[in-house]
Amino acid sequence: METLIRLSDFELVQRFLGGNKASLEVLINRHRKKVYTYIYLVVKDQHLAEDIFQDTFIKVINSLKDGRYRDNGKFISWVIRIAHNLMIDYFRKEKQLKTVSNDSYETDIFNSRKFADKTIEDDLVQSQIIKDIRKLLQELPEDQKEVVILRHYCGLSFKEIADQTNVSINTALGRMRYALINLRRMIREKNLNLSIK
Repeated sequence: METLIRLSDFELVQRFLGGNKASLEVLINRHRKKVYTYIYLVVKDQHLAEDIFQDTFIKVINSLKDGRYRDNGKFISWVIRIAHNLMIDYFRKEKQLKTVSNDSYETDIFNSRKFADKTIEDDLVQSQIIKDIRKLLQELPEDQKEVVILRHYCGLSFKEIADQTNVSINTALGRMRYALINLRRMIREKNLNLSIK
């Protein structure tokens, strides 16, 4: 398993197609956090996010087996595209134009081990900042919110975001620019302090 971890996504896909099931597990674990975070930030429901995450990787497996994946060094973009399409399908079926919202879940995906050495006060402030940012994100237009999520929570490049959202790179950059302008304006208007110290 340790040698598999060192392999590229392409090599892991090839091993999986050759019958090595452990390579798929490595692929899923490698991209689990990005894919789940993207789904959760859009649907804002833990159980629904878990279902769509699972459906995403079932579709990934089936698509790989059917030979419908062409490697171009963008495995994670391809997986996020599948998740994106599954979320669109879900909301079409539910006939909802907007995502459901509930901030009262026990697990907060924004909590991170890197904050473990901070004081309780720092943790409370950090938690409040994350809640404030999450609320501000929900007030952005959908196209701007999507770019922020894909860039900052999924770590995609602007070229990958452009491919993902079927727009030009300039449009993706423009959406990010307007999102940041809108976020700064909302922070000023709401007089929020988003710093720890």
